Amino acid sequence: MDGAGRSLVATFYAPGPWTERVTLDQGAAHHAAVKRLSVGDPVRLTGGDGRRAHGDVAVLDKRRLEIECDLASLDLVPAPAHVALWAPVGDRDRMLLLAEKSVELGASAWRSVVYRRSRSVTPRGEGAAFQEKLRLRMVAALEQCGGAWLPKLEPETEAADAIAPMPTGHGILLDGGGAAFTDVWPSIHAPVVLALGPEGGLDPAERRAFAEAGWRTASLGANVLRFETAGIAALALSRALLRST
Repeated sequence: MDGAGRSLVATFYAPGPWTERVTLDQGAAHHAAVKRLSVGDPVRLTGGDGRRAHGDVAVLDKRRLEIECDLASLDLVPAPAHVALWAPVGDRDRMLLLAEKSVELGASAWRSVVYRRSRSVTPRGEGAAFQEKLRLRMVAALEQCGGAWLPKLEPETEAADAIAPMPTGHGILLDGGGAAFTDVWPSIHAPVVLALGPEGGLDPAERRAFAEAGWRTASLGANVLRFETAGIAALALSRALLRST
């Protein structure tokens, strides 16, 4: 496991300004109870915006958790190179799994994209209520991995509106017919957007729209991958390749 040897302490997501006493909500209190924390136990805070700090549990009851924050321990983690993920609206559980892994792998942003074939999937993850589920899954993943940056959750978008105009930087469409991902990468620089096709694949009009908008196509291998597998692999490769340049 990455980070072996570090002191394992519970991490809590705490957006907004921090003072010497940070008060968290009932959900955080429940999280602390599940972890069997007590007053005086060490914890860590993450703001999801690059801030991390250590502290101790000061108050814990069923409705709130208060952390005595050691502001002297404040760590400002620089934002990594921008790598956004466009996930197709599809099977809800698979989208949630990918959202969780996107946080662990350092995605900068997430957008759910509705393709023509997205509408044939049921049950599918779409709408405001599901966006909130995505956000909560991402927060839980951030706390679990102790990360400093929470991906920006962008509005769910129809494919025609998302594809054009081309995003700033470079767009890579994951497609089995493209060149190998590592062959495409040398011509790419951040910010990067990784787009995943829907279950059943893109229809010809969507594929043409990507090409006409200037997206590069890249393949992750000979096998047809599920969208969540492709997303995990592409994010991991992107982060590794960016670190090596």
